[in-house]
Parts: sequence; C-alpha cells; structure tokens
Amino acid sequence: MGHQEFGVTGWSEGGPWALAAAAYIDPLRLCHVSSIAGGSYGTFGDNWAVEYLSRADALGGFLALHFEPGFRLMYSALGITAKHFRGSFAEQLRKAVNDYDRQILLQPDFETAFYAGCAECFAQGSDGLVRDSELLYRRWDFDVTTIERRVHMWQGMDDRLVTAAINKRVADRMPGAVWHPVERAGHFVAVGSADEVFEIAAEELGA
Repeated sequence: MGHQEFGVTGWSEGGPWALAAAAYIDPLRLCHVSSIAGGSYGTFGDNWAVEYLSRADALGGFLALHFEPGFRLMYSALGITAKHFRGSFAEQLRKAVNDYDRQILLQPDFETAFYAGCAECFAQGSDGLVRDSELLYRRWDFDVTTIERRVHMWQGMDDRLVTAAINKRVADRMPGAVWHPVERAGHFVAVGSADEVFEIAAEELGA
C-alpha cells in the first residue's frame, strides 16, 4: 500500500495474525502491534489450549486436526445460520457471552454492523474461514518466546469465548508482551476499550 511505517491490530481469530506480524516484520516498519482476545490455540503446539476451550471450540480443534470434512461441515452450518437465520445466530451468541458483551451487542449501530459483518464473512462460502481456523489450531511456524519487540495484549478477564488463561500464558512467555487485563470485560473488549486501544496505537504510530 506504499506505507513505510504502519501498525497491526488483530481481534479474536485475528489476534494470532498480529503476533505473526510481530515475529516476522521489521519493527522499524511495524511500529505498533495489538492482539485483542486472540484465538491463540496453536501457540505452543497443536491445539495446546484445549483445556481452556468451550465444548464447541474443542470439537472444532479436534476436527481441524483430525477430520477436515467434519470441520468444513461445522463452518458451513455456521455460515448458513449467520446468513439466513440471523435471529437464531444472534440468540446463540448472546447465550455464549457475558453481560458486558450483551450490553455492547444491544447498541443499535454496533448490532447491525456486527451481524452484517458476520454474514459477509460467508459471502463467498466458508473455505477461507476454514483455512484460517485450521492454521490457528495447528502448531504455529513462529515462536512467541523470541518476540522481544513491544506487543500489546488486551484481554477481557470474563471473556467466555477466549478465556483469559490462554492469552495470559502467551503473554507470560513472550518477552515483549504488554498485558492489558480489563476486569469484568468479555470478548467485545475491543469495542468497550476502543478508546484506550486507539490511544496507545496513535501514540506509537506518532499520529
């Protein structure tokens, strides 16, 4: 895109991609990195975080590693629900998260944009999401214990989708990690703490 200096932020399943950027990209160019409630499931080995996962995510990890057709079917079913049965999709999500997240989901502007975005993820089918998710569950090709540059790790301490224990362990073993725990926050800490996240990003990018 022509930018010599830039930042990378990843939320949820996007979090590990931000960590990969920190591992591979010259810090003189990559001036800011944030991983927010990242799905760090392959950090220390294939599906190493299984003990911290929900039953659905644990099943997904097993299928991703051992039975890809079943994993694809799982995502296809999710896509059908997100695209054609938005009310059911929304109700399932509300049941899975805490009250902090439910309050954010009730914000009219956010609710409309979020569910539209979920449906758009499946506009071209589920193959792309399947490939991304498989990479999250398999042992990563980079070692977070060698990342010494500053990496901001944001985590809601009452996250019901990606539990805090997963990313705390990653932060504890990554020399450059700056741990940002947000008490009582859930998975939508990226929205609830957006001002703080952007403030740090702007400072490090010199904006």
